[in-house]
Amino acid sequence: MANAGMRRSTVGEAGVLQGPRPERSAIVPVMDIEELSQSFVDRAADLWRDVGLTRPWNDPLDDLERALGGPASTVLAGTEDGRLAATAMVGHDGHRGWVYYLAVAEDVRGRGLGRLMMAACEDWLADRGIPKLNIMIRGDNASARGFYERLDYALDDVVVLSKRLRPG
Repeated sequence: MANAGMRRSTVGEAGVLQGPRPERSAIVPVMDIEELSQSFVDRAADLWRDVGLTRPWNDPLDDLERALGGPASTVLAGTEDGRLAATAMVGHDGHRGWVYYLAVAEDVRGRGLGRLMMAACEDWLADRGIPKLNIMIRGDNASARGFYERLDYALDDVVVLSKRLRPG
């Protein structure tokens, strides 16, 4: 049995990954996942810039501080040997969960770390009783859409409207 002895990934009350979920292959990536510490905030913003997730009108440090300081949100950090390898911002409105800034460092991509981060986000939300997770993807980001579709996310028939409440 290829998956014998594998542990299930969960993010417990303290927000710490407690083992990997069953994967498509017998190789299970190893990464510690917990809430982003203040010592990694600048590195997380750098990671987001490095992988092209930031936009000039959104200060990533402001986004990080808001998520880490909010009562219904956090930023999860995936580390390997003390190095920040991945992040995901996760939060909810009481009904729907959202994930933003899923980022995996370029040099560790292709090892399943993005899947682990999404599993940790799903568990974080499930632990809080949130029944649904939504993802917004920029229209021109076909690779992200393909990634989420491989994780069983499907297109909903909705339109997202937005309005800037402060100049950016």
